[in-house]
Amino acid sequence: MKILLVEDEQLLRHHLCVRLAESGYVVDAVADAEEALYSAQEFHHELAIIDLGLPGMSGLDLIRTLRSRGQTLPILILTARGSWQDKVEGLGAGADDYVVKPFQFEELEARLNVLLRRAAGFVQAAISSGPLRLDLNRKQAFTNEQPLGLTAYEYRLLEYLMHHQQQVIAKERLMEQLYNDDAEHDSNVIEVLIGRLRRKLNAACALQPIETVRGQGYLFTEPCR
Repeated sequence: MKILLVEDEQLLRHHLCVRLAESGYVVDAVADAEEALYSAQEFHHELAIIDLGLPGMSGLDLIRTLRSRGQTLPILILTARGSWQDKVEGLGAGADDYVVKPFQFEELEARLNVLLRRAAGFVQAAISSGPLRLDLNRKQAFTNEQPLGLTAYEYRLLEYLMHHQQQVIAKERLMEQLYNDDAEHDSNVIEVLIGRLRRKLNAACALQPIETVRGQGYLFTEPCR
């Protein structure tokens, strides 16, 4: 899952990038609203973390601008302002949740997981499709309750496709979910990963849920819950 992080404090931005990457997220990290607006326009993010005390355009105005431009991704506010009035103003601007500095990373991650699940239409910390189950907290896949040996990239790809079941996802969008924008990567990596996933799912439980839509991308066809 790709996250947009908007935080002007360099040390905190770096720390969050490291911790989020360790948790399996791909992070686009920027320091101000102008960069954030550009990144949100050019790339597809599943969620945004926005500090309110940004230089230039404030975090509140950034949130309002994103919403006015039709951005529907979940937004979590990260700020030192902790009064109830600040929370009401932030939520009223279009944010979905609010974390006050200083904070524990575990709480932040838990809130991110909840927002991502709700955005995808799931209320539990797991996604199931027949014998296939993803534990979203542990970032593990199981078939018939037995661990399915996936690499980190294979898991990210499968989780994204299941979060967007019955939607055709372009290869370019899948690439964005696996790599940072400045990372170099082979244009054929998605085909390789899809091939591996198909073989592992077929061998483990005779499940073939990933369909290729010629010229458009890939589709997870099995219903999830």
